[in-house]
Amino acid sequence: MKKKDVEKLLHDKVEAGEKVSPVLPKGVKNYLIDIDGTITEDVPNEEPERMATCEPFPDALATLNKWYDQGHMICFFTSRTEEHREVTETWLNKHGFKFHSLLMGKPRGGNYHWVDNHLVKATRYKGKFTDLVEKEVKIQVFQE
Repeated sequence: MKKKDVEKLLHDKVEAGEKVSPVLPKGVKNYLIDIDGTITEDVPNEEPERMATCEPFPDALATLNKWYDQGHMICFFTSRTEEHREVTETWLNKHGFKFHSLLMGKPRGGNYHWVDNHLVKATRYKGKFTDLVEKEVKIQVFQE
């Protein structure tokens, strides 16, 4: 789903007095993608001058744009601070990344454990973007 299509759909529903549901259409995924160390080299907030000149990982660009073109939602979720939004958006656009949104200020330090009332899947980036494959793993859950 293209960004303008999402915005029009939401606008039309709100104008019609409908409540907008957060549930995506069947088969559409909400991808939250980190930036530093995932789609480009790991650039810390303390070195903002590198944010404009680092190069994207080619397989990340191709895979994420393919997911976007397939109709999935692409949201970049980064530990970069709000003051780095402009350089980040400029960099993403310059390199041709297709995306719907950009969330700044993800907590730093890693070791994330996401608790949500919706299904959450996580994929750790280990150096190469590919199509996703299924794999059984052991996870922590709340006691029933």
